[in-house]
Amino acid sequence: MNYLTELKGNWNDIKDRLKNKFTLLTDNDLWFVEGQQQEMLCRIQVKLGKTHKEMNQLIYDL
Repeated sequence: MNYLTELKGNWNDIKDRLKNKFTLLTDNDLWFVEGQQQEMLCRIQVKLGKTHKEMNQLIYDL
């Protein structure tokens, strides 16, 4: 499942869950800009030290 297509409608909920689970993430890390979802998720992935597959599963599980 490609989570990028799911993000827009659920982003506020996903963002809150990510911030609660990973306190090192900031509002700037999680700032959603239409058309730049992949860049944002890559920043989060690097900051959390996750692989692409792990990020897919993390977002999907939230």
